[in-house]
Amino acid sequence: MTDEAAADGRAGTGGRTRRGGRWIERWDPEDAGFWAASGERVARRNLVFSVLSEHIGFSVWSLWSVMVLFMGPDYGIDPAGKFFLVAVPTLVGSVLRVPYSFAVALFGGRNWTVISALLLLVPTVATAWVMTPGTSYVTFLVVAALAGVGGGNFASSMTNINAFYPLRKKGWALGLNAGGGNVGVPVVQLVGLLVIGTAGAAQPRLVPLVYVPLIVLVTVLAARYMDNLGPVAHDTGAARDAAREPHTWVMSLLYVGTFGSFIGYSFAFGLVLQSQFARTPLQAASLTFVGPLLGSLLRPVGGRLADRFGGARITLGTFVAMAAATGVVIRASAASSLPVFLAGFTALFVLTGLGNGSTYKMIPGIFQAQAVRRGLAGEAAVAYGRRLSGAAMGLIGAVGALGGLGINLAFRQSFGTTGSGTPAFVSFLACYAVCSVVTWAVYLRRAGRGAQAGPVAGHETPVRVRAEV
Repeated sequence: MTDEAAADGRAGTGGRTRRGGRWIERWDPEDAGFWAASGERVARRNLVFSVLSEHIGFSVWSLWSVMVLFMGPDYGIDPAGKFFLVAVPTLVGSVLRVPYSFAVALFGGRNWTVISALLLLVPTVATAWVMTPGTSYVTFLVVAALAGVGGGNFASSMTNINAFYPLRKKGWALGLNAGGGNVGVPVVQLVGLLVIGTAGAAQPRLVPLVYVPLIVLVTVLAARYMDNLGPVAHDTGAARDAAREPHTWVMSLLYVGTFGSFIGYSFAFGLVLQSQFARTPLQAASLTFVGPLLGSLLRPVGGRLADRFGGARITLGTFVAMAAATGVVIRASAASSLPVFLAGFTALFVLTGLGNGSTYKMIPGIFQAQAVRRGLAGEAAVAYGRRLSGAAMGLIGAVGALGGLGINLAFRQSFGTTGSGTPAFVSFLACYAVCSVVTWAVYLRRAGRGAQAGPVAGHETPVRVRAEV
């Protein structure tokens, strides 16, 4: 261990090295003195390297949204087949988020970050190997499925960082962690644009090969500078308890509307431009990165706004605005107006970013409020909220990501039957209307009653029953 690690892990936080990794045995971020003395510094360091690893994971997960842009007529795959190729890693990544969220408790956050980063080498090398005309469609499907491991990284990363931060700072920290990871989507699209613009559309293998040394680098950094939290380890029963909570499934629905939209639109945007507006690969690639980039950068802003005004309020406003932006996209799609379509779609990306941050801020507040309603106080209340919110994030992230699968399948059906994305957008509008009603009915309708339960004994941070949500 470095001198800083020794100070942080042993003297500052009561940690010790065990099982071949950096372990911290005492961690109480809700204690203001502990947080100021050493906790914040340790948490920030882990957040930085978590963001780097998750960023590469998102790039690998969304790799096939770029690969399909290289697939010209010589590949023999129609638009419906390409939409399905993009949907496959979305599905696999969604499913993997459940075991990945458990992995933090089983192996430790730092240890699993190292393992999950190394796994990213499999899809990148395999993609570079098969990207050539004449490869069978089944082979492409199998290799695209391997890219799903990048989607699992989000769940373990968010579960890990949630444990490092106090409730009052979770919105910003989780938003920054997720936003930095989400930026991996536009970055891989920019890499694709760079390759198409310089080497040409006949050199798709260069895109995954760029990521091989980056994966090795983030693996080394995570091993060198991240820590495992002993209090989080070996609590796999938390996922079972979180699954029994109705709020876990309500928030899963809301996350389908926010993050499912973000990842689904990110994966499908280039194909929509090619299929509906006859854009060339270079033209499509030059436009696809803008929306995901804005959405990623604004995710921490959504978390910050939720910290200040309440996650439910920001989430509701986001869904209402997303419905309005979808209405603009529907009109532009029906009228074949590319400029208006781009404006509406960009607005959707911005709003999904804000909504991603606000919905994830709601999760720890909800379970902290649950602890108060169950009569818990002090350390017991804090531990309950941290335990269940961390486990719930994995489940919510998994279900939410399935929204991306739904979006790509909706586009596949829409273009296959009508040659346009308009029917798909109409279904998305209905989804945002449902999410708006659910957010208001569950988290805002009775906001005037019992708005605050008071401070948790022994901690300066008040536990808000409604305001934190």
